[in-house]
Amino acid sequence: MAAPIALIQGASRGLGLEFCRHILKNKGLTSVIATCRNPDGAAELRGLSGQHPGRVTILSLDVNREEDIRGAAQRVKESFGRLDLIVNASAMLHPSGKGETSLRDVSSQGIISTLTTNTVGPLVMAKYFAPLLQKGSGGFGQQPAEKAKQHSGIIVNITAKVGSIGDNGLGGWYSYRMSKAALNMATRNLSIELGRGRPKVVCVSLHPGTVDTDLSRPYHRNVPQDKLFSAERSVNCLMDIVNTLSVEKTGKAYNWDGSELPW
Repeated sequence: MAAPIALIQGASRGLGLEFCRHILKNKGLTSVIATCRNPDGAAELRGLSGQHPGRVTILSLDVNREEDIRGAAQRVKESFGRLDLIVNASAMLHPSGKGETSLRDVSSQGIISTLTTNTVGPLVMAKYFAPLLQKGSGGFGQQPAEKAKQHSGIIVNITAKVGSIGDNGLGGWYSYRMSKAALNMATRNLSIELGRGRPKVVCVSLHPGTVDTDLSRPYHRNVPQDKLFSAERSVNCLMDIVNTLSVEKTGKAYNWDGSELPW
């Protein structure tokens, strides 16, 4: 089997950067395509590239710009011709950096900005990169013996538990909750379309837990210490799930511990 190729969208910091680290460390020979808005400012990512010569390709991609996504997909097609895994890791809580606590805090621009990054971006990524995933070698996940049930690639959308409609008992955070609920619907839709026929692409939403990143930092005081994860711990858990994925598990949302998250 050809060496796997993974693309991490939003790779300059937080979970995205940790996904790059994990794959480079634990999936020998895998090539990592790392995308971010400003590669020149991504010192840690560039350092990672230096530690793994020839295995890291850094591309400029603003997930809010369709022309950026289209251009990056064309470059990946020309250089690699296929993909085995995409992780859409970039996200924003709200342009203000805080979730809305009440209706008074809601603004149309805040909602539009959050939805554009958290929902529209990952869906447009799928539009342009799905053909490359359909040419993948199935280098991530579990492949059953039956060829008709094998997959060529995997899309992972990083969701959040607060995007679960069934689990929402507190309210608030309108923009972020809505963006992740809509992302879950996009994941479900993608799993149906990309699961028809062959080759098949597995599509899942994964909740990373409450992770010590810039996005969640303003809210750490409300999180019990044992429930606040390092990026490394979270990605270890999420990659454990990725390594077990198959067509049987497509179209669902999973918590960091592997349990299914209700829509």
